[in-house]
Amino acid sequence: MPTTGELLRDGLERLSAAGSDTPRLDAELLLADAVGVDRTTVLAYPEATVGPEAAARYATHLERRARGEPVAYLGGLKEFHGLAFAVDRRALIPRPETELLVDLARAELVEQLTGTPRPAGTPPLAVADAGTGCGAIAVALAVALRRLGMLAEVELVASDVSPGAAALARENAVAHAVAARVGVAVADLLPAAGMAAGPLVVPDRFDVVCANLPYVRSGDLASLPAATSFEPALALDGGPDGLAVVRRLLDVLPGRLATRGVAFVEIGADQGEAVALAVEAHLPGWSCFVSRDLGGHPRVARVERSGGG
Repeated sequence: MPTTGELLRDGLERLSAAGSDTPRLDAELLLADAVGVDRTTVLAYPEATVGPEAAARYATHLERRARGEPVAYLGGLKEFHGLAFAVDRRALIPRPETELLVDLARAELVEQLTGTPRPAGTPPLAVADAGTGCGAIAVALAVALRRLGMLAEVELVASDVSPGAAALARENAVAHAVAARVGVAVADLLPAAGMAAGPLVVPDRFDVVCANLPYVRSGDLASLPAATSFEPALALDGGPDGLAVVRRLLDVLPGRLATRGVAFVEIGADQGEAVALAVEAHLPGWSCFVSRDLGGHPRVARVERSGGG
């Protein structure tokens, strides 16, 4: 029987020849998944033998990866904000840069919850996650608030126009034990007020809106890495300039965002100026501040009524 070291060497050669950007890491992750251990264990025991069933699974996934399929889809899991999310071709694979949006939304909710008195009977803060995909933002935010002991004061409505993506988001909410506070609805952008979202009822207005909507320019889709061709185009295509869907969200914010509410919208690394101009055009008198990610690129636009009211 082959050893883990031998299989890793073969996998590295196969994926390098196929043009993978990270052939060694890909091979390690795929072998760890096939064997049923973590990557560290695979690396620690290169002399360990691998049974025929696991070796066959590894070989199959290796070939699929060589054809460009993302490792996350092959293993069925993706780490995001310290949590493991089920992922498949129903939804976009969550990216590390989106963690900034979660952090900003969490800080805003903590501020709203602690900045002013909340007498007994005060309704929970309402949060929307528009274009939720696999539910990464809503679930990660709910888990973060649970750790702070604040989840009971918040209700999150996650929505996606794709029924498949919405179903995947529900699965992840259940897996992380937050389904009682994260309701999922099938809807374009923000679901209608009064609509059922799992155990929740969609409110008239939201205190915080999170949105990681499609923002890739239509003309740039063909030049994206091969792995993205396995992801739903609906979750990537943002129209001619990448902001078509974002503009549609801006148009509905006046009627759905609370008076002192805040929207956090993820954007492309070169769209900081464009999104500010879009806010100026679609929401006169509102403010837009763009936060940068760890790479120094514009990443999340904070949109709100000027002066918070």
